[in-house]
Amino acid sequence: MKKADPVTTLVFSAPQSEQHLTPPGHPEQVARYAAVQAGMAGLKVTHRMAPLADDADILRAHPARYLAKLRAATPASGLAQLDPDTWLSPGSVAAALHAVGGACAAIDAVMAGEARNAFLAARPPGHHAETETAMGFCLLGTVAIAALRALQHHNLPRVAVVDFDVHHGNGTQDLLWNEPRALFCSSHQMPLYPGTGSAAETGAHGQILNVPLSEGTGGGPMREAYETLIFPRIAAWKPDLILISAGFDAHKDDPLAGLEWQVEDFGWITQRICDLADAHCAGRVVSCLEGGYDLPALTASVAAHLGVLQERGR
Repeated sequence: MKKADPVTTLVFSAPQSEQHLTPPGHPEQVARYAAVQAGMAGLKVTHRMAPLADDADILRAHPARYLAKLRAATPASGLAQLDPDTWLSPGSVAAALHAVGGACAAIDAVMAGEARNAFLAARPPGHHAETETAMGFCLLGTVAIAALRALQHHNLPRVAVVDFDVHHGNGTQDLLWNEPRALFCSSHQMPLYPGTGSAAETGAHGQILNVPLSEGTGGGPMREAYETLIFPRIAAWKPDLILISAGFDAHKDDPLAGLEWQVEDFGWITQRICDLADAHCAGRVVSCLEGGYDLPALTASVAAHLGVLQERGR
C-alpha cells in the first residue's frame, strides 16, 4: 500500500498555556498565546493539541527532585514567585508539561515522516531553565528535552539546536553542555540578561557556538554572523534533525531588548535554516516558541516564521 503523502507543517498548540498566569504588567503574559495563534491565521498548517509530557522525558534533562520542587511550589490559588522574573500559578506546571509534551510529539511526528517540519505554539518558554533552576520566565528546558528525545528515543547520531531569541539560551546550554551529539548555536544580544553566552563558552565537547551581537546592530550584522559562523558550523555538523528556539524578541518593537530586527529577518533566518535541513536531514525541522513580548510584533513575526515553514513543509 502506498504511504500517504506527509501533511504540511504541523502546529502543536497548548490551550493550557492560558492557565499559566503572571502578575499584571508582566511581559510573559497570557495574551502572548492569542498573539501567536493570530500569527497562524490564514496559513495552511495542520493543527494538533500538545499532549502532556511523560515524566520520563522530563527526567532526561531535569532530576526528579527538581520536578517535585516545582510541583511543591505551585500555589493552590494566586501566584508564587520563584525569582524576580519567574512566577507560578495553579496551572503553570501543567502548561509547561504540555509545552514539553508538544515538543516531544513534534519530534515523533517529524521522525515518523508525518510532516517535514513542526512548530510548537505554547508557553511558558523554556530556554532559560537550567538543570535545577527555573529562571527567566522558564520552568522546563523544552527544546533541550526535545533534542534529548530525538537522540535517546529515536537514536539519532546528531542534532543541531539554533536559538535566535534575543536572550542567550543559558538553560539549553546547561542541559546540553555534556551532550556530544547535540550542537547548540545561539545568537543573542550582549550585554543582556542572563549575562551568559560569551564566545568562550564552548561546551564539554566543543559543540556549543555562542555569537554575541551588539545592541542596535540590526538585521545586517545578524545575517553576516549567521552566514559566516553559524550556518557553516551547522553544515559541517551534518545534523539528522534541526531544532529551533524561536524567540521573536529581537524585533525592533520589543520592550526587553534592542537588536532592531525586522519581521523580514525572521523569515530570512527561517528560510536559511530550512535550506540546511533540506541539504542534510530531509527537511526535518522542529521549532519551539520562546520569547517575543510586543504583541503585534509577535503576531507578525510568527506569521513570517510559520509562513516559511509551511511553504517548505509541502
